[in-house]
Amino acid sequence: MEIIDRAEILLREGKHPEAIALYEAVHKTHPEEESVLLMLAWAHYDNGDTQKALHYLETIFERELQRKIFTGFAFDELVRIYKQERKFDNLVEICRKAVNAQPHDVGLLAELGGAYLNAEKPEEACRIFEKLIGMENDNPAFYCRWGEALFAAGLTSEGHTAYLRAVEIDPEEADRYYFQLANLFQNAGNNNEALRLLEDCISVNPANSLYYCSLGDILIALGRIDDALATYKTAIQHDNASAGVYYNRLGHTLMKAKYLSQAIDAFKAAIEFDAAKPYYNGLASAYEAMGLVDVAQELLQKINNAD
Repeated sequence: MEIIDRAEILLREGKHPEAIALYEAVHKTHPEEESVLLMLAWAHYDNGDTQKALHYLETIFERELQRKIFTGFAFDELVRIYKQERKFDNLVEICRKAVNAQPHDVGLLAELGGAYLNAEKPEEACRIFEKLIGMENDNPAFYCRWGEALFAAGLTSEGHTAYLRAVEIDPEEADRYYFQLANLFQNAGNNNEALRLLEDCISVNPANSLYYCSLGDILIALGRIDDALATYKTAIQHDNASAGVYYNRLGHTLMKAKYLSQAIDAFKAAIEFDAAKPYYNGLASAYEAMGLVDVAQELLQKINNAD
């Protein structure tokens, strides 16, 4: 259609209002054409009008719900935008509608469970993931999501058990499940259990430098600074090319825990490996936190003048 071709040219030229006007004209004469609605949604979104874009996508979505075969294209776009915009109540609403239309679709159920978690409704998320486990009791991913929901609901022991079930089903990925579980325990304030699980990760996969960094972070939280420094050095031995990144991470973790002199040493080490500007910024922040404001300002002025 010539008018559509003209609208696409206008979009490429960045003339979104003019393109939208053409799409609107086509929509008035062909209201049943979902491709035009989709073009309108994308044009409004690219023009910065998210609400208008959502309106057209929701119109297509309501039509999708009426079909025996749920295509879900508009649904996928709505899910993406609602997550991006952090509109989690809206996300729950469309996921509920999709599941009501296709109650046995495991993908839609999983999306609904995730939406409940994002909306801070862990009990509802637990119910959904329990249902999914009933449908596919050999799927480790569903046990992990169930475990995540159980943690969010304050049921850490039950969540732990769910993750261990994932390990039983898929032992080749045991370190990955232990790592996820360690993060959940850390977020729940149980650093000792997180430490034990990270040690399990390393026993399964001793070459993964990320595990050593995470273990070092936990050791810092427990006040075991010398052990943390040694653990980070082990991470660097496994991946020397990323030494600057690891020392920078170490510096920020130490600074957050108020070990400022050690943080300064870590940032200096990062700079020795890779003189990237963000590392200097971290070092300046550590100096400032120690009350050495003049030193911090002098350092920042020096790197700004070097640009």
